Amino acid sequence: MSDNTNALDIVDLRAGYEASDVLHGMSLHVGANERVGLFGPNGHGKTTLLNTISRVIRPRAGSVRFMGEPIDKLAPHRIVGRGLIHLPQGNHLFPDMQIMETLELAAFTPRARQDMKDNLDYVLGLFPRLAERRHQPCKTLSGGERQMLSIGVGLMCAPRMLMLDEPTLGLSPKLKDELAEAIAEISRRGIPLMLVEQDIAFVLSLVERMYLVDHGEITREINRSADVDHQQIMDMYFGSEGAS
Repeated sequence: MSDNTNALDIVDLRAGYEASDVLHGMSLHVGANERVGLFGPNGHGKTTLLNTISRVIRPRAGSVRFMGEPIDKLAPHRIVGRGLIHLPQGNHLFPDMQIMETLELAAFTPRARQDMKDNLDYVLGLFPRLAERRHQPCKTLSGGERQMLSIGVGLMCAPRMLMLDEPTLGLSPKLKDELAEAIAEISRRGIPLMLVEQDIAFVLSLVERMYLVDHGEITREINRSADVDHQQIMDMYFGSEGAS
């Protein structure tokens, strides 16, 4: 990838379920090493967008390029193999599997296996609670610990970019702060991020740009350098929600 290539380029993306379109020609980009947030009302296409990028849902039109290469026709496991890692909301973990087993299983691609030891050391250093509980089954973890493990699983995949879907869902303010620190540390390694999140303050603490998703379209792009404050963004959000 050259220095001028975006990590992710999406042009006129359309997708949906059965006969209904949810995404109506979305276009956006994530620059190399950039952190980008998506916000907007529930049910307006944010999760569908991430599922379409990772090809859990097949796009009906448009293009998706990752590190300059088209991926919109690849199988999901091949997209993971390229290093684009999608962490869906809900902590989808095997409940009876131990933490260490879960982390080691995540390094299933050739790229990830090469760096498994270094990535494992990094994950356990980033989340000391996982190191302390490494032999416990996933079902014994708290909600915050499960979210830490989910992010750890993503890191074990040797990501070249991470997409996180509502990582703070159901977490306490203290755990949100801990998670924000961990995500900021991950981004300092040069890993681009796309973050879907309802907590506007959490997003603002982490990203450089934000997109407002409304009725399956990008209706606003907000640059942090433009001095848009929390209240203005909340007004955009609730104005959009009220119009739905």
